[in-house]
Amino acid sequence: MKKFILFIGLISFQASVSANIIVDKKGVDEKDYIFDLHECTELSEQAQKQSAQGGAVSGAAKGAALGAAAGAISGGSGTDGAKTGAAVGLVGGVLGKSRANRQNTANYEQEKQTVIKNCMINRGYVVLN
Repeated sequence: MKKFILFIGLISFQASVSANIIVDKKGVDEKDYIFDLHECTELSEQAQKQSAQGGAVSGAAKGAALGAAAGAISGGSGTDGAKTGAAVGLVGGVLGKSRANRQNTANYEQEKQTVIKNCMINRGYVVLN
C-alpha cells in the first residue's frame, strides 16, 4: 500500500513539475522517467534567484527623496511641493521595485525550466519544446 501511495504521489509530482516540459515517452520506463525528472527538478533548485538591488523600502525612500527634490525645485510652494513630490516619488519607488521583483521571478522560473530541459536531454530523453 505504501508503494502505491508513493507511486501516486510521484505521478502527481511529475504532472505538476513537467507542465512546461514536453518529453517523448515512447520506449521510456515510467519509473525511470519519474525518477530522472525528480532529480532534474532538484538540480534546478540550484538556479539563483536574482534579488533587486535593495528592498522595496529603499526604493521607496529613494523615490520619495527624488520626488521631494523635484517638487521643491519645480516651484511647488515650499514644503507642500516637497510633500507632494515625496508622495509621488514614494509610489513610483514601490511600483518600480515591484516590477523588478516580478521580472526576477519570471527569469528565475525560466532558468529552472531550462535546467530541467537540459538535464533531461543529457539523460537521453527527447524534449520536444
